[in-house]
Amino acid sequence: MKKMVLFDLDDTLLWDKKSVQDAFDLTCQLAEKEAGVSPEELEKNVRHRARELYASYPTYTYTQKIGINPFEGLWATFDDPGEEFQRLKEIAPVYQKTAWQKGLEETGVNNPELAGKLAEAFRDYRIESPCLFEDTLSVLAELGKDYRLALVTNGSPSLQNLKLEISPELSPYFEKIFISGDIGTGKPDQEIFNYVLKALDIKAEDAVMVGDNLHTDIIGANRTGIASVWLNRFDAENNSAVKPDYEIKSLKELKGILQTYN
Repeated sequence: MKKMVLFDLDDTLLWDKKSVQDAFDLTCQLAEKEAGVSPEELEKNVRHRARELYASYPTYTYTQKIGINPFEGLWATFDDPGEEFQRLKEIAPVYQKTAWQKGLEETGVNNPELAGKLAEAFRDYRIESPCLFEDTLSVLAELGKDYRLALVTNGSPSLQNLKLEISPELSPYFEKIFISGDIGTGKPDQEIFNYVLKALDIKAEDAVMVGDNLHTDIIGANRTGIASVWLNRFDAENNSAVKPDYEIKSLKELKGILQTYN
């Protein structure tokens, strides 16, 4: 019988991609109003330049290890202890403005002042655009009656905690919340899964990991001996060698899967 359900956060419970898209839409509409640029073209260019810039910094290897993506970097402040996070804190404002500046230039506008304004606006809009999937709270409430629940998320502690602060309904459902930046490594590293199991005093065979990402949530759980449930909400194709124990399209399918272990 399974006793513990481990949940990923971003794009499993929180619809992070939609929140980021909403922030891009609003910021690029502001740019259209200020400078007459095409919002769609600006977004495409900023996304491209952000990825390119992000990978150019000496902190890139660390962000990969912890699991912080370029678009989180566009609104994170990295107010976290530790040498690597302090380096990120110094880089972040420059990265954020430069991504928008280069995106604007590629769209035909050379306006550093506007770039700074858009960088600030993006962060504000992202904070104002939290989005939970419609099945999140009802399923957590139902499962919480019979199972222990914990959250295992990659990222900067300050940013992940901010996401939870702006969606305050989530945290009360979890016995513990584990953030990779606090632990020193992220999913799929077995180290974070072993850390979680030890902290919860639970055996791998008594736990289930639920997440949307095959290459972090699922492969990490598989390597650690934890049953894996791939939440594939949008019918993505699995062209990898990673094989989840179960695949679902909605969190509402989870209870039935857990009951098969009884």
